[in-house]
Amino acid sequence: MPPRRSYDQYCSAARALDVVGDRWTLLIVRELLAGPRRYTDLHADLPGVSTDVLASRLKDMERDGLATRRRLPPPGAAYVYEVTPRGRELLPVLQALGEWGQAELGERRPTDAVRAHWFALPLLRLLDGEGLVEVRLEEGLFHLHAGAEEGSVYGDGPAPGEPDARLVLDTATCTALARGELSLAHAVRDGRVAVSGEGPLAKVLHEEGEKARTGRAF
Repeated sequence: MPPRRSYDQYCSAARALDVVGDRWTLLIVRELLAGPRRYTDLHADLPGVSTDVLASRLKDMERDGLATRRRLPPPGAAYVYEVTPRGRELLPVLQALGEWGQAELGERRPTDAVRAHWFALPLLRLLDGEGLVEVRLEEGLFHLHAGAEEGSVYGDGPAPGEPDARLVLDTATCTALARGELSLAHAVRDGRVAVSGEGPLAKVLHEEGEKARTGRAF
């Protein structure tokens, strides 16, 4: 493989950008945080990336220890890419970047693509606690592993097992949460987020909504 380009600066920020500063790399990490993904899945959920660029970035990520590739056993027999522990350490980086970028969201443009699971990272920032959460939006159904230190952070489709909490909300509410215009407690209080489930996370969300209603919080 060709040598990695470098800023040639003895600075940890510059060294980090040597590895993840190329276009698409961090967004590929975002997708791999959902668990093993086939190349075709990644290409489908990264609209705008060319096949050549995606293949090149994945090779770079394998070289740099951010991702690995393995072959699934029969009958799948397909190759999947997975984030490594080193790559997973970028989760708080993506969270901080997403929080910083709230002010840049603005109104959705006609050319903007959207996937339901792209709302997973902002929702994870708002959840206080640990557990499995199932989220239903107009764009689709996905699930989160709040507070998980290993394994996938989120995934498409229903929760794998009984979730600690189920959230139902519309895209406008989820967008307001992602922009930082609305707190989760106030969204629950106002009925913009319907919460169900018997787990600790559901209980916390109900309690926070009640505190917001009575003015005992915020």
